[in-house]
Amino acid sequence: MVSIRILMSIGIGYAQQYIQRFGFKPSEIPASLSMALGTGETTPLRIAEGYSVFANGGYKVSAHVIDKIYDSQGRLRAQMQPLVAGENAPQAIDPRNAYIMYKIMQDVVRVGTARGAAALGRSDIAGKTGTTNDNKDAWFVGFNPSVVTAVYIGFDKPRSMGRAGYGGTIAVPVWVEYMRFALKGTSVKPMKAPEGVVSNGGEVYMRERMTTSSDLALDNSGVAPRPVQPARRAVPNENRRRTESGNAPAREELDETPVLPSNTGNNKQQLDSLF
Repeated sequence: MVSIRILMSIGIGYAQQYIQRFGFKPSEIPASLSMALGTGETTPLRIAEGYSVFANGGYKVSAHVIDKIYDSQGRLRAQMQPLVAGENAPQAIDPRNAYIMYKIMQDVVRVGTARGAAALGRSDIAGKTGTTNDNKDAWFVGFNPSVVTAVYIGFDKPRSMGRAGYGGTIAVPVWVEYMRFALKGTSVKPMKAPEGVVSNGGEVYMRERMTTSSDLALDNSGVAPRPVQPARRAVPNENRRRTESGNAPAREELDETPVLPSNTGNNKQQLDSLF
């Protein structure tokens, strides 16, 4: 899978460190290649905060429940001072990175698993669906540059929700019904492309990254590996003697030798032979 190849290239340690920029804790993300498949565990609120980095142009903001506190006399006693993107919030990622991810996730709504979100009739929506093994969990995080909403559906004690329990079939409709009101009366406002982003053939790139970097230890030019054949049992001695007495050439060993991936030995930069 492409996601696993990328993770192998950048390294698990770096990925765990980088993901903290979005507000996730290292303990929530397994220190293994499975993190690329979504094996981490978190809450809908935390994942909404994480996706807000893409929605607001790369800034890390935090959710808050209480805005103001008044006493019994109606006097303001405390007021939240939230982090605001572009003002006092820290820059978590390159704005161009956020924009490119926004464009990628727009395609999820346009032609992907979240096509149901197009029911809102808006062109500024992006998002990502998710479904775990055996349809035990389904979710969808959708957003535009102003509002991020995460929907999770599943049982308190995880069990399969059945054949229809996919993020695109049961989480997206819930998201649509909520966002129909949350975005009511607001104008369609796609994210503006930041400086340093170029478009070529319908694809969006960082100006200096229009081709794959030669420093990236990722090789997609190889040939698919030969599948490893199951090992056969060695021929017993008496059968081997019977074979030797016949016309067929004798073989001391009939076990198959597994095909080693080409990234073993001195060629550790090649990843193709693993997949």
